[in-house]
Amino acid sequence: LPAGVATGMAWTEMGGEVLFIEATLLPGGRGLTITGQLGEVMQESARAAQSYLWSHATEFGIAADMFNNYGVHLHVPAGAIPKDGPSAGVTITAALASL
Repeated sequence: LPAGVATGMAWTEMGGEVLFIEATLLPGGRGLTITGQLGEVMQESARAAQSYLWSHATEFGIAADMFNNYGVHLHVPAGAIPKDGPSAGVTITAALASL
C-alpha cells in the first residue's frame, strides 16, 4: 500500500468488510480534516491517534516541526456508508504513522 493508506476490518450486519483509511499531508495546513461520513466515536479515535503520534513523534522518527508545517486530511472511502466505532483507532494510527 502507498504511504498514508492502511487496511482494517469493519463489522457490518452482513458480516464484515475491509476498510481502507487514507491519510494525506496538507502543506501549509494545520489540524485534522476528517471525511467519509464518520460517526462521533470514530472521529474521536482519529483525534486520539493524531494526539498520540504527535506526542510520541521522536519515538516514531517523525520530525517534530512537521506538525507546524502540515495539516492532515484523513479520509475513509465509501462516503455514502456511515461508519463508527472505536476499533478503527489502530488502523488510523498506522495510516498517520506511515506518512
